[in-house]
Amino acid sequence: MTMPASRSLSLLLSTAVLGLGLGMAPLPAAADTVTLPDFTELVERVGPAVVNIRTSEHLKVGGATGNPQIDEQMQEFLRRFGIPVPPRRGAPPRKAPGNPADPDGDDDDDSPQRRGVASGFILSADGFVMTNAHVVADADEVFVTLTDKREFKAKIIGADERSDIAVLKIEAAGLPTVKIGDVGKLKVGEWVMAIGSPFGFSNTVTAGIVSAKERDTGDLQSFIQTDVAINPGNSGGPLLNMRGEVVGVNSQIYSQSGGFMGISFAIPIDSAIRVSEQLRGAGRVVRGMLGLYPDDLSKEIAEAIGLGKPTGALVRRITADGPADKAGVEGGDVITKIDGKTVEKALDLRRLIAALKPGSKVTLQVYRRGAYKDIAVTIGELPDERRTAAGGEEEPEGKGDAPAKPQPAAAALGLRVSDLTPAQKRELKLQSGVRIDAATDAAARAGLREGDLILALNNAEVSGVKQFLAQLAKLDKSKPVNLMVRRDDVVSFVLLRPSR
Repeated sequence: MTMPASRSLSLLLSTAVLGLGLGMAPLPAAADTVTLPDFTELVERVGPAVVNIRTSEHLKVGGATGNPQIDEQMQEFLRRFGIPVPPRRGAPPRKAPGNPADPDGDDDDDSPQRRGVASGFILSADGFVMTNAHVVADADEVFVTLTDKREFKAKIIGADERSDIAVLKIEAAGLPTVKIGDVGKLKVGEWVMAIGSPFGFSNTVTAGIVSAKERDTGDLQSFIQTDVAINPGNSGGPLLNMRGEVVGVNSQIYSQSGGFMGISFAIPIDSAIRVSEQLRGAGRVVRGMLGLYPDDLSKEIAEAIGLGKPTGALVRRITADGPADKAGVEGGDVITKIDGKTVEKALDLRRLIAALKPGSKVTLQVYRRGAYKDIAVTIGELPDERRTAAGGEEEPEGKGDAPAKPQPAAAALGLRVSDLTPAQKRELKLQSGVRIDAATDAAARAGLREGDLILALNNAEVSGVKQFLAQLAKLDKSKPVNLMVRRDDVVSFVLLRPSR
């Protein structure tokens, strides 16, 4: 007998429902629920050790010109473009209602001042505080305010511009302190938290994750990258892991607007502590120096000189009478190891050397013209102030206007070269090499120009014009030529592709 469709559907549904409890396999369990972290306990525990830092700098009255009329015109110009202008002496201080850095707008000193608000954290119960060096740079007065509203005038024990770390001291005892964490255990994707004073709002908590570790920014210091909201005023505050340990010092943001855009950087706490220990002990940081200017190697250059992969730091320039110069390091050398530690790139070399104690001895492994060589070097001391590169020397003079002999092998590359005179070699401190008198076609396209010096061809030293032309004549005309070139006192490798 045929069953009605409605009854058939009802029976099917009943069977399905009963089956769930009578032996049918249960549905797969949902994935374990992941709960978001709760930061409340961490804030209560660590918050009292985070401080607000207020700085002031007394500005000179009268400006750069000393002429009140001109200075007034300049101030009006700045105001038109929305640039803050300090008040003149004798003018009443302008109040800033609602400004958390100065709630009542009062000022005991009517002289022009530049003010700043930042963050820091307490390292020791007797009052040592860590913050950023840029926070206290040029400050005449520094004040530290605790979460219990006590305020202290701080003394700057030391500030290191290169690492952007400063240590302050306040006269207090029994202070709450932070716990230092292990940066080596920090993982990308891990939750982290920041406490600070963005825009002057003290005791502000923000959170996010670690976006990257050892992020290079081109200086001696690598950074922890996070997406924790960091804004002006957070500088110097702690970056904390979920155990309430400090793993970084919030220092920089990437921004096109001046505010937070999702990328912030913190100085790893292990580096910051090493710097702070030197600042507390001597008031300054001592770093090692080789006296050379390194650069990275491209894949093409590494293959052309026979190194294979682009590993190591290319020596572009050497400081006269510096440690590297005295040890025999040459421009064009590629430093591949320091005391057995591999140097992957130029920044590795700078950081490894900077971490060494001046006066210590190390062994450099260098790759020079197709072979490895060990060189013993005594480390020098990096000066406190960064030295700008000296201007280039005048180009060596030519040999006069005597008719030049044909150079067909060099002409195919767009080159005309000449020997260096003994006087030029003494002045340039060279034993060999040739001078480029003209660069056209392929040579010009590669960036070569008159006055450049060719020191090596395909890893072979160039002793003079005759030997250089003989080497060129033997080369495969279809393959690029690798030249080691010196311009002023900077050495580089150039791949020269013959004109077709």
